[in-house]
Amino acid sequence: MKASSFTRPPGKRFHLAKLDPGSTGKLDSKEKSLPLLEKNLERLWSLQNRLFAGGKHGLLVVLQAMDGGGKDGTIRTVMGAFSPQGVAVTPFKVPTEEERAHDFLWRIHKVAPAKGLVGIFNRSHYEDVLVVRVKGLAPEEVWRRRYEQINAFEQLLAETGTKIVKLYLHISPEEQARRLADRQQDPDEHWKFNPGDLEDRKLWPQYMAAYEDALSLCNTPWAPWYAVPADRKWYRNLVVSEILVEALESLHLEFPKPDGDLTAYKIPKIKWP
Repeated sequence: MKASSFTRPPGKRFHLAKLDPGSTGKLDSKEKSLPLLEKNLERLWSLQNRLFAGGKHGLLVVLQAMDGGGKDGTIRTVMGAFSPQGVAVTPFKVPTEEERAHDFLWRIHKVAPAKGLVGIFNRSHYEDVLVVRVKGLAPEEVWRRRYEQINAFEQLLAETGTKIVKLYLHISPEEQARRLADRQQDPDEHWKFNPGDLEDRKLWPQYMAAYEDALSLCNTPWAPWYAVPADRKWYRNLVVSEILVEALESLHLEFPKPDGDLTAYKIPKIKWP
């Protein structure tokens, strides 16, 4: 499995209707995926150590999906491999009054990861060309300009040391219906159920058109989009872990070299109590 099989060359369009959300590649069972996932998670932990110690790059992971697409589960299972001290997860809700008083990227830029750190966006600046477009919250002449503005913003991040990985978790409407029903029936999941999600579900074709444009127009060499089959959670987790491993390995991360010969230092003996 290669990360490149889940993206498109810049300039080529994503056709979501042609991508199978239930695909599991060459694997036919969750059991076969577990050793591969475990290996990737161990590698992510090791790579994050190098990222943190080196302090030369940041990693920004952007997660987008329809409601029930598995953003939280992906963060819990895959990004859980990272040490918490070097990770910040930022969920983006409806903009606050202060945020609306600034440009749409203001609230995004201020929480972009510093060098050495991992930033995970649970939803992101792409909401401003998705929900804003679908629900008519801004004129078309406004949100149309945002594709180029996003590309320029992400290029700035990339040129100043941030590795950007954008993941669209692609589920089918049938799988979304099952997950929403689970939220209705499971008392532990009731808090996740939002009647507004049902209204968004009615707009599925409009959201798919908006996602296709966002993925196609903002798929750049410095910030590629990956469309991840997400009907099978185990396969989604494996694919995401593989993409992140490849992204971090492309940075050729190394631990900083010590100044001088560390063996020349003598560790003091302590008598206590």
